[in-house]
Amino acid sequence: MTETGRATVRRLERTILELLERRAPDASICPSDAARAAYDGDDDGWRALMDSARLAARHLVDAGEVEITQSGRPVPPGEARGPIRIRRAR
Repeated sequence: MTETGRATVRRLERTILELLERRAPDASICPSDAARAAYDGDDDGWRALMDSARLAARHLVDAGEVEITQSGRPVPPGEARGPIRIRRAR
């Protein structure tokens, strides 16, 4: 991964934590919420950040900060297929 890519993932990690901090303790967010919040443009360019947002979520799972969920249940990041949500670790 390039330095620019690493910086993007770190920015998305901070964005995920900031978004969760502003929500109820049991609330979750979609990776697209983080991508949209971190994107500086007015168009759909945030979509290019989706893979980085999912990677940022995986890093935060490894750090014990968040959980990735599907159907309201935590799933290991490597097993998640399809839409995911991100919530604070319990």
